Amino acid sequence: MATFLYKLGRLAFRRRHFVALIWVALLTLAGVGAASAPPAGNSSFSIPGTEAQKAFDLLEQRFPGASADGATARVVFKAPSGEKMTDADNKATVQKTVDELADGSEVASVADPYTGNAVSKDGTIAYASVKYDVSGMELEESTKDALEDAAQQARDAGLTVEVGGDALQAVPETGATEVIGIAVAAVVLVITFGSLVAAGLPLLTALIGVGIGVSSITALASALELGSTTSILAMMIGLAVGIDYALFIVSRYRAELAEGREREEAAGRAVGTAGSAVVFAGLTVVIALVGLAVVNIPMLTKMGVAAAGTVAIAVLIALTMIPALLGYAGRRVKPAGAKGRLLGRSRKGEPKPDRPAGPPKANLGTRWASFVVRRPLAVLLLGVIGLGAAAVPAASLELGLPDDGSQPTSTTQRRAYDLLSEGFGPGFNGPLMVVVDAKGSDAPKDAFDDVAGEIKGLDGVVAVTPPAPNKGGDTATITVIPDSKPSSVQTEDLVHAIRDAGGDVEAKTGAETLVTGSTAMNIDVSEKLNDALVPYLVLVVGLAFLLLIVVFRSILVPLKAALGFLLSVMAALGAVVAVFQWGWLSGLMGVEETGPVMSMMPIFMVGVVFGLAMDYEVFLVTRMREAFVHGEKPHQAVVTGFKHGARVVTAAAVIMMAVFAGFIGSSESMVKMIGFGLAIAVFFDAFVVRMAIVPAVLALLGKKAWWLPKWLDRALPNVDVEGEGLRTAAERGSGPDEDRELVRA
Repeated sequence: MATFLYKLGRLAFRRRHFVALIWVALLTLAGVGAASAPPAGNSSFSIPGTEAQKAFDLLEQRFPGASADGATARVVFKAPSGEKMTDADNKATVQKTVDELADGSEVASVADPYTGNAVSKDGTIAYASVKYDVSGMELEESTKDALEDAAQQARDAGLTVEVGGDALQAVPETGATEVIGIAVAAVVLVITFGSLVAAGLPLLTALIGVGIGVSSITALASALELGSTTSILAMMIGLAVGIDYALFIVSRYRAELAEGREREEAAGRAVGTAGSAVVFAGLTVVIALVGLAVVNIPMLTKMGVAAAGTVAIAVLIALTMIPALLGYAGRRVKPAGAKGRLLGRSRKGEPKPDRPAGPPKANLGTRWASFVVRRPLAVLLLGVIGLGAAAVPAASLELGLPDDGSQPTSTTQRRAYDLLSEGFGPGFNGPLMVVVDAKGSDAPKDAFDDVAGEIKGLDGVVAVTPPAPNKGGDTATITVIPDSKPSSVQTEDLVHAIRDAGGDVEAKTGAETLVTGSTAMNIDVSEKLNDALVPYLVLVVGLAFLLLIVVFRSILVPLKAALGFLLSVMAALGAVVAVFQWGWLSGLMGVEETGPVMSMMPIFMVGVVFGLAMDYEVFLVTRMREAFVHGEKPHQAVVTGFKHGARVVTAAAVIMMAVFAGFIGSSESMVKMIGFGLAIAVFFDAFVVRMAIVPAVLALLGKKAWWLPKWLDRALPNVDVEGEGLRTAAERGSGPDEDRELVRA
């Protein structure tokens, strides 16, 4: 592989006009496609294989025209102090609001509070339910404006009015903090390279790659039903890996220049060596993201595949466009150690005259690695204990999906949620819909009544509505109001109790009972994700383990990499629990409301963090193996790996943390939580696992770290990540025109 990539790098360097033209054309094509594509429609949230989804599908079949997936709104009214909603003036205001809402073109129905028993017992709070023909993301802006205007007119009349439900659902905004993340990345690159030109290359290529990826997602959003969160996550991951991969190759290019090689040869060798690490690091990220399909949640699968596509683009750009841009930059990208006046060196890159000559000073990476190999056991224990302590909060992990109760108190949705809880009880915000399928029953009406009677006798039930059959009389819906809030354990227990009671009724009457609704759907999603976590870990870690065996030609090094990843991801989950569930530092992170951790967080973090963790593992450890293969002793190989790789890995980790942390400013709670979780996970993995635990373990193992059974060594393909083939070719005196073979091929 190293030889092929070497030829590709030199070809891109020499044919830079052609390479640049291709990528600019792709960016233009994707941009035109995004600009001309129809707006994204409904991002369907289906959970195949769950009872809630089965009931939802049954409702669409048995209650045609009911718009089961249509948006809903609850307009909640509260009377002024000392008044009641049943007073004549307040009643007239509500009636006027209901009439105005009913005139909307996309409104399916509006329930009058006074005829639908939607006034609280003390008479101070009432609500009107609005049902729309289309989903929240498909509502016209004029419809949303009409809803807000109607609410404002009622406020002007003296009532407190708030609007809940998904009708006012908005496209999430990431805020300006992501720009700050990119600015931090730029500063780190300038410090690392000491040159604005060299620092600009990774940023430029990353932005081009993300531009192509996000534009392609936007162009396909309507056809593939991709949600807005998909493009945000693709941007987040694409920016991070795009900058990192380009950083790896530019750093190796400067190191090759420092050894006296010509620029074209240096570009080829940089792509052949660091590029090989980039390919395998990218493969692990792609495996982890595409592997999310094993969960069988279409939305999660689409997010993973879209992000994986952006990562693949980042790899291709790093391998081709970076050497092309290096060709354009020429002598403006200096050899390693020959920094310009930006960081205090002379124009020609020589030390200042007043600095005394002497042997080169060991860099910080060399000094740190030397310390670790002298005290490996102490460093290992300290790192493991520290990560273990950070992981302790993960034992209290509570999973759920966000509802209006998790919104900031500044939003009208959250205030409507609180008003409904005040007037009708906390469970009113998460009603359960029970669907009774009596098509196989001899007495459907009796079956409906039996189910309703069984549910009334359960603990934790506040109210049960009478069964509402369809026109055919073979299916009925029953609404159940719990006495606990939607995200509580008590509500989850009630859902299971209703399903158990329904099983007893089915045995007697033949009628099947299903529980659905947003609350039941959230519960089923959480359980499905929990059940899929172990198979997903086995699949992703197993495939990546095999890939790393091929890369490192070792059993213990990939095993150590996987175990280190588990430590870092558990510590990151602990940090997420501490901030978003317990409320530690919540003000600093902009978390206005604590609550359960998003159900998708553990499995998504496992997938993404595993792929990103392998970036640093591959880049850092391949330099160690390269030194070991070239004859250095194990301890010295560890130090050499840090000498060449620690600075780059540190810069890459800081950049990735800055990019992820930039998304903490998002208005979408899921994006905010993922941004924080990935940023803290990169910190733990890069600076504790890869920088401390990895060299400590390799120092303790010595030569055993690189042990591989002879039969397996013969069976594995030789991918030559270390670039040994390039050294052999140089010894044979191969000329610089080898890239013509690639052109002819």
